[in-house]
Amino acid sequence: MGAEHPGIEPAEQAAAMMTAAGMPRMPARVMMALVAAPADGYTAADLGERLGVSAAAISGAVGYLQRVHFIRRRSVPGDRRDRYELVPEVFYGSMTSNTTLYERTADLMDRIAEEAGDDSAAHDRSREMASFFRFLAKRMPELVAEWVDARR
Repeated sequence: MGAEHPGIEPAEQAAAMMTAAGMPRMPARVMMALVAAPADGYTAADLGERLGVSAAAISGAVGYLQRVHFIRRRSVPGDRRDRYELVPEVFYGSMTSNTTLYERTADLMDRIAEEAGDDSAAHDRSREMASFFRFLAKRMPELVAEWVDARR
């Protein structure tokens, strides 16, 4: 299977890591298959064959990945079947779009600290987490900008 599908083993390993980090398993597998896809992307049937799963599994994963803007469907003139491909710059775009989430999480950590009352351990933990999330909110856009500059 590896010879007919280059990159399948590392793609599966990367998908497993993304799943461990919280991404649903099938969308992670589809996304990593698309990372290793040829220039013209894959059709849903190609993805099902490559991953050894049903059309329904591919449909659900593709729908999820489209909703979170990680992949897009595109038509190819002369071909009835749509192809799927990663959205360019998806990874660092998704990181910067989390800035609001980091800030809101920091605010919630502050509220937990305020409600901790006399429990200094809970207060300190919550404040530390709030500080960390504010750090992420500030640094993530800066890191992405550095990455964009480094790519030039």
